[in-house]
Amino acid sequence: MNPRDVDVLIVGAGAAGMMCAMEAGRRGRSVRVVDHARAPGEKIRISGGGRCNFTNLGCGPHAFLGENPRFATSALKRFSQRDFLRRVEAAGIAWHEKTLGQLFCDDSARQIVRMLTDQMAEAGATLSLGTHVAGVERRGSGFEVVLSDGTQVRCASLVLATGGKSIPKMGASGWALDTARDLGLRVTETRPGLVPLVFDPDWLSRWNDLAGVSVDATVAAGGARFREGLLFTHRGLSGPSILQISSYWREGTSLSIGLAPTVDVFAELKAMKGENGRQALRTALSRILPRRVADKVGTGITGNLADASDKTLRAIDASVNGWSVRPAGSEGYRTAEVMLGGVATEGLDQQTLQAKMVPGLFVIGEAVDVTGWLGGYNFQWAWSSGWAAGQAC
Repeated sequence: MNPRDVDVLIVGAGAAGMMCAMEAGRRGRSVRVVDHARAPGEKIRISGGGRCNFTNLGCGPHAFLGENPRFATSALKRFSQRDFLRRVEAAGIAWHEKTLGQLFCDDSARQIVRMLTDQMAEAGATLSLGTHVAGVERRGSGFEVVLSDGTQVRCASLVLATGGKSIPKMGASGWALDTARDLGLRVTETRPGLVPLVFDPDWLSRWNDLAGVSVDATVAAGGARFREGLLFTHRGLSGPSILQISSYWREGTSLSIGLAPTVDVFAELKAMKGENGRQALRTALSRILPRRVADKVGTGITGNLADASDKTLRAIDASVNGWSVRPAGSEGYRTAEVMLGGVATEGLDQQTLQAKMVPGLFVIGEAVDVTGWLGGYNFQWAWSSGWAAGQAC
């Protein structure tokens, strides 16, 4: 075989691309992986505070968005979170579970990267870093790809695994989407996901001094609801609950926020009224919320509990657990953890991730219109989709 010919050329040495490379190599396919970065798995390395939230025990189709969220079902079932966990354990990587089924390395995310690169090498896949694709052409039943060093590579299978547009400072781009379009695939609307939300100057002038304060909260929008931490920032709102709901929220719509989700505020204030009606309403509220938040929510509330009618107490309850706010936008791809949207799933085979109308072309990972919740779900989609394509490419 000409050394410039390979069975499989994978563009992108991230989670999905490396998983696909090792699986294809284990099947005896000649595999080359190219990536413009100087090191493989850079998003893996920085994820989870450097410890990589590599999967979630509760992973399933319910935790994914897209035109057809059920598209992910086949790959997720055939290579599940338990399957990936077994590989982590076989590699001797110690792990621990945090809240809501999130699994992290005890030590470093670099262990996951090392596991993947070692297994790629064992499977015979070659890795070319600091190399980007200058051009792609369909040639007969395969592809001819021109690399940045002038090399031309002919391959039977081409795998697009460069991810999406999130975190452009790490080199993220829409290359996979553009290439898929050029080859005849449809791409859905894309936008930042799992991203902090920002507010207009008027809102910030009233709430900005709460920056750094966090509360347990429920946040609802677009038919979804999450209960996790909420963080006030100098630009607006962040924290896990906000990142989660950002994937469902659309500009021009409001969020419904519960700042004390475990408390029946009306009943609690009513009970306090019976115990000590002389205390100020705002003082009573500070027993339910952090004082700085209570002071803000209680702006305009005067008088003592004893003088407050049930109507007033219910209004306070509504302001605490039915707080409606309208963000001006998001922080964008700069801080987004993922990209929503991507290559339309209607054009891909759900078992193999191969393009239905372009045999030999595969799209995996974040480039596909499949986006997961915060908490390890997107890594699991990368492992599952990479594994599925690796069985067929």
